[in-house]
Amino acid sequence: MKNIKYLAVGIFFGITFVKAEIISWFRIQEMFQLTSFHMYGVIGTAVVTGMISIFFIKRFNIKTFSGEAIVIEDKKFDKGQIIGGLIFGIGWAITGACPGPLFAQIGAGFGVVTITLLSAIAGTWVYGKVAAKAPVQNE
Repeated sequence: MKNIKYLAVGIFFGITFVKAEIISWFRIQEMFQLTSFHMYGVIGTAVVTGMISIFFIKRFNIKTFSGEAIVIEDKKFDKGQIIGGLIFGIGWAITGACPGPLFAQIGAGFGVVTITLLSAIAGTWVYGKVAAKAPVQNE
């Protein structure tokens, strides 16, 4: 029962995704066809909200609910991020789903998205198997 708060937040986000229409395949296609600003507005709002949140966390040394310090490490650039981003974007455009709203799409009755979810899990598993054997960048 102590994790019920995560279920509540998940349900809240799911409802928000449905109401904001970001689980709509048509909205996602509009974004990739550059025919609507809707998804760019949603994504832009999320980025700005994240930036403001990080600013306040660093500025006021905000801690977690359990009192632990929040540590945000600097990220290093790697050309693999470009390749991964392209693969992610192609998959997003083809399936009309990204990992964030997958469960909201399934919960809204888009059962075919289960294939996308299983593919994401399989891709994560494959990455876990090959990542250790891949050449290391930026050392």
